[in-house]
Amino acid sequence: MNSKLTIREQIRRNLVALISLAVAVTGLGYNTWRNEASEHNRNQRLVSIELLSTLGDLQQLTLEKHYGDAEDREAVSREAWAKVLFVRDLSQISEGSVPESAAALYEIWRDDYDELGKNTEAKDRVVSALEEVSSDVHEVLTSLD
Repeated sequence: MNSKLTIREQIRRNLVALISLAVAVTGLGYNTWRNEASEHNRNQRLVSIELLSTLGDLQQLTLEKHYGDAEDREAVSREAWAKVLFVRDLSQISEGSVPESAAALYEIWRDDYDELGKNTEAKDRVVSALEEVSSDVHEVLTSLD
């Protein structure tokens, strides 16, 4: 009896094991991909929710700085600056056009924050920039699986 089996005979004898191995490797690959995609979506959702919350706070501070008392404006300005910087920094890990619109918000805030309370156009530019970032964040959220 010939102890050497041909490749074809070895495949035929071990076909079930080979199919099981292929299914296991395919399943493992899909599971890994799905876990990575789910983690990415969770991270984007968390960043987006934090950005939207901070943008809401910043809009409130902008309106307080514009319509509020003169003596409160300095304290509001410090808090708002911290939020603008936070939005700019956090937006860097977001997708889409969020980083660009957050950078534009930072530039508009830098140029116009001293004019809040004096100039309605400055307030309108800041509020418009806030709405642009918020809109971009909403686009990221709707694009997730």
